[in-house]
This record gives sequence, structure tokens and C-alpha cells, in this order.
Amino acid sequence: MADAEIEVTAELVRELLREQHPDLAGLTIREVPGGWGNQMWRLGDELAVRMQRMDATPELQFKERRWLPVLAPRLPLPVPEPVRLGVPSARFPKHWTVMTWVPGEPLDHGSISRGTHAADTLAHFLRALHVEAPADAPTATDRGAHPRDCTAGFERFRRAVAMGSLPRRGDLTPDDIAARVRSLWDDAVAAGAWEGPPVWVHGDLHPANVVVSDGTLSGVVDFGGLFAGDPAWDLAAAWLLLPAGTATRFFDTYAVADEATIRRARGLAAMKCFFLMLMGQNGDRGLPGGKPHWLPAGQAALDRVLNDDA
Repeated sequence: MADAEIEVTAELVRELLREQHPDLAGLTIREVPGGWGNQMWRLGDELAVRMQRMDATPELQFKERRWLPVLAPRLPLPVPEPVRLGVPSARFPKHWTVMTWVPGEPLDHGSISRGTHAADTLAHFLRALHVEAPADAPTATDRGAHPRDCTAGFERFRRAVAMGSLPRRGDLTPDDIAARVRSLWDDAVAAGAWEGPPVWVHGDLHPANVVVSDGTLSGVVDFGGLFAGDPAWDLAAAWLLLPAGTATRFFDTYAVADEATIRRARGLAAMKCFFLMLMGQNGDRGLPGGKPHWLPAGQAALDRVLNDDA
């Protein structure tokens, strides 16, 4: 059976557990909606099973297995930690991992009402994460570069997003909005490069990869994009995740981002907004992880990028 034809069900997950980790097979198994590269299943109250799905190789899971045990103890928010490893078998020819469950609601299904608290929480989390990475830390092949080296990707996303999907503000037309986004991107391209050592970067901070509870950020998930490089790729989250008017608070608390880094981060945030909007447009095409509600999330984030100075 081809990989694309394998239907992952609760019973399949239980059978895999019986084969490889029988002491966990009696726990309740519940599907977690969503996911793209991996499919998630709750395992009891404190664990989850992460099943390789769209990812072409298991390398992202291997990365989490290797580095999350190193990073988690020094991070101020809960993150998933691997506790058991699953190997390919006749029943499922891909890798899978049993990880700790990070409680909370994904931000793409929730909201932040305590904006100041969330800004401080995100800033403290990223300060703790953004330390110099070791020489053997992973590098990125599809992200992590200076914006000037990502212009082809920016243009691809920009062209793919329908003009009618751009956020409306006052009397500005979609062309006006597009011109303002272009100006921000050009400014990011012109900004100086990161001059510090490569630091740990989550690499994929968007509303589906953080969880919230009690109106604020309470956890960060999906470290498959982890790499060593420019922190601007994570600092874009000031606009992607936080409510309007809190970017300044975030950068004041983070405290160590220079002007060039903030300029790069803002341009990268605009590109990431286009990605969210594009995924929202594709959400009705039956794509795994396609999410129509990402379109308004991307629109709101782009509005913040354009109007919320840091």
C-alpha cells in the first residue's frame, strides 16, 4: 500500500503501541484535528502520538527527538518532549514519536485577551531560546536566510494570494495595501544582516504552533523547523501572534533586537502573513491541514504588520 493510501486510525495507533510500547496501549486515544507534516493523536491525558504524514522524510521528527530534550529544561513555557520512539513496521512504514502533551488551545482556534502578559511571555520565551547554538545544531534549507535571499519566495506567495484577500483599511484599495507591503519588504531587504552568532530559532511560529489558556500564551509546539540562525525569523511572531498594539511592548521586553533585526522581522512577518492567507485560500481544496480560518488570521496579522509599529 502506498504511503498516501494509509489511513491512520485510532485502532492503527493502538496496534502500533501494542507492538512497540505495550504499556501505553491501554490509554485512551483521540484524534487531534489539523496537522500538516504530522498527524497528532492524544494518548491519555499527558501524552500524544506524532505520526509522520506529509513530511517526505522523518528528519523533522529526528530533529525534535535530538534537540528538544536539550532545549526544554531551559525554556519558560511547556514544549513537547519525546518520551518513546516508534520505528517503521509492516503496519506503518514511517516513523512516529510519543511526546508529552502541551495543554491549551491552539491560537488559530483561540484568542489572546491579556495582550501585555502575552507579549512579555513570548519575549521571555524567545530570549531563553535565542542563545548561541552549538556547532552541530541543524541549519535551514528553506528558511533562515536574510530577506534579500528570500525575495523569490515572497514574490511567489504575493502572486498566489488573491488581491481581494488583502485586508481592507479605510479608503485604501488592495493596490494601496500591496504597495505598502512591498515597501516593508524592500525595507527588510535593505536592512543589515544578523551579525551575531547563530542562535536557536523555532523557525515556524504561527497561530497553529502556539497554545493559549487564560487569555495568554501557555505553550509552544512543533519544533520540526528548528534551526540555528537569525532570530528575526522568530521575532516576526510579534505581529503574527500578538494582539494589535503590543509589538512595542514585546520588543521592549525582549530588549536585545537592534533596528536592523526588527526591520528584517517585520518584512518576514509580511511574508508569513501571505503564507497564512494562501493556506486559508487552499483550505477548501481537501488538502491535509488546509484551514479556511487561516485566511482571516493572516489578514488580521498583515493589518498589524502594516499599522503596529515596534
